[in-house]
Amino acid sequence: MNSQAETDTLPAKWRDYLELCKPNVVALMILTSLIGMLLATDQMVPIDVLLLGNLGIALSAGSAAAVNHIVDQHVDEKMARTANRPIARGRIEPRQAIVFAFVTGLAGLSILMVFINPLTAWLTLGSLVGYAFVYTMYLKRATPQNIVIGGLAGAAPPLLGWTSVTGEIHHDALLLVLIIFAWTPPHFWALAVHRKDEYAKANIPMLPVTHGEKYTKINILLYTVILLLVSVMPYLTGMLGWLYLFGALVLGAGFVFWSVVMLRSDGGNSGMQTFNYSIVYLMALFCIMLLDHYLIVKTYPFTLA
Repeated sequence: MNSQAETDTLPAKWRDYLELCKPNVVALMILTSLIGMLLATDQMVPIDVLLLGNLGIALSAGSAAAVNHIVDQHVDEKMARTANRPIARGRIEPRQAIVFAFVTGLAGLSILMVFINPLTAWLTLGSLVGYAFVYTMYLKRATPQNIVIGGLAGAAPPLLGWTSVTGEIHHDALLLVLIIFAWTPPHFWALAVHRKDEYAKANIPMLPVTHGEKYTKINILLYTVILLLVSVMPYLTGMLGWLYLFGALVLGAGFVFWSVVMLRSDGGNSGMQTFNYSIVYLMALFCIMLLDHYLIVKTYPFTLA
């Protein structure tokens, strides 16, 4: 009986370690890094770069997520959204999580350094440190602009994918970073509005806690308009064509619509609806980039030398 009970606990333990890595978040990051790779060339991406590059980026992102779990243990205990996380519930000890974060981070960076290129490894390390330590340990508790400043670390994956293929930083890759950087505040603030009371209970100075819901909703709308303008830039610079422009405008209009719904709402579920749409928006936008890149013969109003 004891042996059977121990066997039954193994899948749960494995899932707990997987949860430390925030697999849903990492999956979205890997989608953008994969598309960054594919946009970097008109040829096929070598299979070893495709697999090992994304594996290294994913392991590094998972390591940063595990550090977030460790640092936020006592915060997670106070919030309904995070109370069942493995460390907060005691299913994984902090010491175990520290070892796990170190091993996965070291493995990811080593793969990138040995099999991809040093530039991608160093940029990934910068992103890991930015999210796991600068954002999680300092910015998150220091300023209501935490997600704006710290969002740069989470915006790096398409650049990492691009440099995995080319070994150099290109202005087109930086445009992809800029899009995610502009997307992050309205994406996260929509969730923060929905969870405002929980952030207040945990003493986290998210914008709706420090400045109120109305102010936050205005900022969500303003950043969404900025995002719409930024998302058009890959067309204006000649990186992508008419299919992308159409998709960016339609998806951006949808995001603006939900931002207006939030602004006019006095409660309800509009924050979570906007948050969910923002995820669909980013996934769809990057997939349209890929379709445009491979399917459309492009003509541009502007080009960069």
